[in-house]
Amino acid sequence: MTDVSEFYILSHIFISLVGAILLLAIWSNIRQRFSQLLEENDTQKRVDKGLLYLSLAMFIWVVSGCWSYAGHYFSFENTTGFQFGIHLLSIVNNMFLLLALFYFYYAPRFIYNNKKNINIILIVIVITAIITVLLSNFTQERSTMNDINISAIPDLILSAFLCSLLGISLFRTFANRGLKIVGVISVLIMLLVFSSQLSEVFINYGNDFSNNLIKIIAKTSLISIFLVLATTWVIRLANMPKPNEMTISFLDWSLVKISIPTKDVFDQTIDFGSKTTQYKNLLKFAIRRKYGEGDLQSLMVSLGGEIKNQTYLTRIIENINSILELDTIQRLERRDLFTFIGEGRYRLRMIPNHISIDSTLLEEFLKTPENKEYNALVHS
Repeated sequence: MTDVSEFYILSHIFISLVGAILLLAIWSNIRQRFSQLLEENDTQKRVDKGLLYLSLAMFIWVVSGCWSYAGHYFSFENTTGFQFGIHLLSIVNNMFLLLALFYFYYAPRFIYNNKKNINIILIVIVITAIITVLLSNFTQERSTMNDINISAIPDLILSAFLCSLLGISLFRTFANRGLKIVGVISVLIMLLVFSSQLSEVFINYGNDFSNNLIKIIAKTSLISIFLVLATTWVIRLANMPKPNEMTISFLDWSLVKISIPTKDVFDQTIDFGSKTTQYKNLLKFAIRRKYGEGDLQSLMVSLGGEIKNQTYLTRIIENINSILELDTIQRLERRDLFTFIGEGRYRLRMIPNHISIDSTLLEEFLKTPENKEYNALVHS
């Protein structure tokens, strides 16, 4: 083992261990301070374990570093078992990072809080592991063709998929937090992370010093980005309105009074004016939350649902922000008023007792033939 390799491996172990412990400590603190916010949904506990899975991914890096150091120290780094262990640990690391994306609010919609697609991806990871095992069983001569390490190809393909998902998710998250420059840096870091793994497949790619330097820079930078991400999550949770503090009153057609103390909004009246679709959608959410039970408290927001697109929810929030002229700190996000239940279902976050609807307004709404379902819900 060269001095460069030994320096890289030991640095890799130490940096990953510190990063993992810091992320785990932040996650534990978040769970203690914001447990009520994270578990406010009675029908489906949704605890944000994103940081936990990120810290576990870092711990896998520590194990991988220890395995590499042992392989070099005891001179079995050229064996099939050693290579298999490296690829398997990399796949497990990718699995934890993919599970973390399940809790990234700005992750691509096909993965955020979508158990079905997560299960599909986990199956793909298992298949990748099996393929890696089969390829690693080849002799050293057969596992290398044209200076390409065949057994590392499945892991590289999986890493490319993961890096693209992480790049998109991190950029969206930081951009929506007003940290677009950090989002751009995140994308560049993910490209660096992917490029750092090319030397595992292409044997003649770079040299020992440059490859190890890229790897240590990429992992150190990625851990730093994760720590910044954790900080934004803490700030976001601290500023998130509490359901038992918010109130909403439907006074008349197009008129709503709302209070959100966390955002310094107290008994502000909102006139939706000609935007009747937004007002009706908000009223539907309020009726379901106040009078419904279980799944009846939520609305399906999808092509086959009562509300066809999530854009309608976003427009409600944007209209409220515009009418109230809220500044950057006060501005509401969709999750401030709506809770995502899963499988395309959303519900209003206010507790039922803090929702009031004018009796005359309610009766007029229920008389409409298209609202028969709501009539049965209110009078059940």
